Amino acid sequence: MRGIHRRLLIVVYILLSLAGAQAQTTTGCAHWCPNNSECVSAKSCQCKAGFASSYPVGKELITNPSWSCEDINECLQQSVTITCGPFATCQNTEGSYYCTCNVGYKLASGAESFANKSENTCEDIDECSSGQHQCHNSTICINVPGSYKCHCRPGWKPISWSLLGPKSIICQEPHFLTWTLLPTAQSQSLSQFSVEVQKLLKDFHPDMANYTIQKLIDAMDQLLESPTDIETLNSTVRHQVATQLLKYMEQTLRTLAKFLPKGPFTYTSPSNTELSLMIKEQDNKDVTTMYCSQDWVKLDWAMTAGAKSSENGLSLVGMLSSPNMQKLLANASMSLYQIRDILEERFESPVLNVSLKLVSNVNSIFLTNTDTKKLASNITFNFSYPVLSTKARQDLICAFWDTDADGNGLWSTDGCSMNGTLCHCNHLSSFAILMAQYHVQDRRLELITKVGLSLSLLCLLLCILTFLLVKPIQSSRTVVHLHLCICLFLGSVIFLVGIENEGGEVSLRCRLVAMMLHYIFLAAFCWMALEGVELYFLVVRVFQGQGLSTQWRCLFAYGVPFLIVAISAAAKMEGYGQQTYCWLNHKEGGFLWSFVGPLAFIIFCNSAIFVITVWKLTTKFSEINPNMKKLRKARVLTITAIAQLIVLGCTWVFGLFLFDPHSMWLSYIFTVLNCLQGLFLYLMLCLFNRKVREEYRKWACMVAGNKYSEFSSSTTGTGTSQSQTRALRPSESGM
Repeated sequence: MRGIHRRLLIVVYILLSLAGAQAQTTTGCAHWCPNNSECVSAKSCQCKAGFASSYPVGKELITNPSWSCEDINECLQQSVTITCGPFATCQNTEGSYYCTCNVGYKLASGAESFANKSENTCEDIDECSSGQHQCHNSTICINVPGSYKCHCRPGWKPISWSLLGPKSIICQEPHFLTWTLLPTAQSQSLSQFSVEVQKLLKDFHPDMANYTIQKLIDAMDQLLESPTDIETLNSTVRHQVATQLLKYMEQTLRTLAKFLPKGPFTYTSPSNTELSLMIKEQDNKDVTTMYCSQDWVKLDWAMTAGAKSSENGLSLVGMLSSPNMQKLLANASMSLYQIRDILEERFESPVLNVSLKLVSNVNSIFLTNTDTKKLASNITFNFSYPVLSTKARQDLICAFWDTDADGNGLWSTDGCSMNGTLCHCNHLSSFAILMAQYHVQDRRLELITKVGLSLSLLCLLLCILTFLLVKPIQSSRTVVHLHLCICLFLGSVIFLVGIENEGGEVSLRCRLVAMMLHYIFLAAFCWMALEGVELYFLVVRVFQGQGLSTQWRCLFAYGVPFLIVAISAAAKMEGYGQQTYCWLNHKEGGFLWSFVGPLAFIIFCNSAIFVITVWKLTTKFSEINPNMKKLRKARVLTITAIAQLIVLGCTWVFGLFLFDPHSMWLSYIFTVLNCLQGLFLYLMLCLFNRKVREEYRKWACMVAGNKYSEFSSSTTGTGTSQSQTRALRPSESGM
């Protein structure tokens, strides 16, 4: 059966072929051409324009009924795409194509499509002006090529996204910092100022940014310029108010500046407070210099925005220059923590504190970027100030207003340096040029030194006159006392007059003063050494005739110091004089030992003699009068010991242990004991001496017109035992 069917099909096919051939012969065209094709001949077809043979690919004529014609996608062919032109897209159709403008563009003719590049008139659609945008009314629409963006109004902040789409955000009005008063600042003027500022910001409107800025600055000037109760606040509270005011002004001006148009803005108040603002694109790469009268600031604009970009793509630099801020910042202190070591090395002395004087306006610098504690590069300032000449231990410094751990304001130089008139800082704050007067000595010690030496000079002068004029006490030991007082007198005079190096430079005068002090004090200690020798012969050897002659004493006491100073000056003249004091320079390779060495040797020897003397006196008191009361014996021995300590210079031992110049208690002990050495010498060697007192009484009677014989007769007859007792009092016998 299958064979029969196959043969029938073949017969049918042959009959149909013959019929078709007959028809083609009749019409001359093939009737089997596929869709989207045209007959070419009785045996072939051709695809229409916009179509191509799918198999075989690229075949122009179709000769097989099983082949077909497929649509050509002209938009995928580069040569066709280019013909649409810019801002347009090719759209494929069945057998053809057309061009349309991209989204956000339209044809100038208003048509929906066009055929080729020559008909392309695509132009940007301004969705913002035409109202074809979805921006919320709390934002502003900004047109961009082919689209638009929604930005918060200047100074407003985005809070959420609208349901209308990602391009429509919702923003809230600007938030100003609340001006709250310090609880410790009980000031009516501050309260009025705070109320005025709060009302000004409450009524703020974006179109009034210029007006609001001016009124804010005027209000600050009125607070600082007119006499108010701020001046009655203590310095700590005033400095806290200054810190708060500077912070509030900076933050409020930064917010208000967001409502200003791009470009510069300046305002100078009637009180000469000046604000200068510069607003530019945040991606600007320039190095910008902004001027505020004669002051200016230079910075790399890239650092103005910081890590966080602003909403409107703009960045700000602001500079507020206030001449009236000095009222709040008067008597402010400065942190010496960072520079104390440098200053002490420079002045060769401890720097205890510094007094400051503002010589320029207080200039607050602020940016859009609020993280300015450590900038990527330094900012350079130039602040105008009067031409000033600096004295010794004075500096013009560039400082900024800082806040310590307790919230108190103070000046600091950390991160800032000054080169000529230019300041370079790696952070931002409120800056000013200050005249700094460094105090390298405790004022109380200075007062003690000047008062003590002045009193000692008077007492030493009385000692000198006493030793020269009172005949009953003149002896070989009195000669030593006399020369010791002369040396101490001359040394004190030179010290008071010339120790301070006012110029800051080591001049010839300063070197000469240092040499004279070196010589005079060495001579004084040589006489103290001779005092020890005299005391040794007097107490230990128990006879006085074995001492050196006056000529040999003078040769030793004045010759040895001369040799030491001459050798020291010849070896290293620059060892004399410091930047602060006209004294030996301790930095010059042990040069100070030319004084400390002999001093230590003499003090050591005299201290040994002092111990021996006290021990001998204790033994003698017990042997001569064993019945003497213990209290009286202790009193006599104590007075004698103190006298010998002063005369032998043993109190200078505190100076040998003054290794740390910051040791205040040791400095006070050394200063008090040695500045008053002249007073102690006068008390011990003159007033406590019976013969000197009697001579003073005689002189007093002569001045009063009475006869000394009448006075002396009334004081005689006290008995032999009393005279013997007095003879045993070393404090009254010149000892």
